[in-house]
Amino acid sequence: MIREIVESFQRLHYGRTTFAGLRNYRQITADPFFWQAWRNTLQFTGLALLFGFALPFAVAVVINEFRHAQAYLRVLVYLPVMLPPVAGILLFRNYFMDPTNAGLLNQLLHAAHLPASQWWGAAPSAMPSLVIISTWSNMGGAVLIYLAALQGIPGELYEAAEIDGAGLLKRIWHVTVPQTRTILSLLLMLQIVATMQMFTESFVATGGGPESSTVTVVYLAYNYAFQFSNFNTAEALGVIMFIVLGVFSVLYVRLERRGNEA
Repeated sequence: MIREIVESFQRLHYGRTTFAGLRNYRQITADPFFWQAWRNTLQFTGLALLFGFALPFAVAVVINEFRHAQAYLRVLVYLPVMLPPVAGILLFRNYFMDPTNAGLLNQLLHAAHLPASQWWGAAPSAMPSLVIISTWSNMGGAVLIYLAALQGIPGELYEAAEIDGAGLLKRIWHVTVPQTRTILSLLLMLQIVATMQMFTESFVATGGGPESSTVTVVYLAYNYAFQFSNFNTAEALGVIMFIVLGVFSVLYVRLERRGNEA
């Protein structure tokens, strides 16, 4: 990382490296795609946390209730993770999310008498489509981690809650969530860091389109480096991302410590 920081203040011109100061950073912040990429990245992160953080926990709670079929359900939910990332993304995009009526999801919408969606083929629905693809292909690992945490909760706590008249939702809120708080906090931080670096889904499924609606910060850095051969500018953008994630991680850890002390 030190090398990237140093090179972000340099400029490569006809094989010669010269000191450029803040030129690379000024070039980035003057690029309108820089701000659009940040908006797209934050939109993806927000939607991915809304679905990709809560859904695996809910699935783990449901699977934990099926004692006899639990082994089969664990394998089933982990199957998408076992697929190569590119193959999994293309499978979901072309089979489930085909913008025509041939797509499985559009067929389900048609059966429910709802209008078909353009999914990744239209700017308004492209980013939510990538969130669905990302959640489907990555949630298996989180589900297994949550399951391991759930199975470590003493059964006596649930029995005591039932005696007190707590229903399923109250047992989850007053027993399950507090007992798995450490795992929830850890996975939340890891997921925020991972989603802010999203690249593969956008590169494979949409190519950054339509209308640059799925160009993320990492995708923009890729374009700087490999489309425009401006590696120093790409490294400067990487340094900005590194600083943002570093500041977030420090703030998150401090807030978590204060919460534990309280």
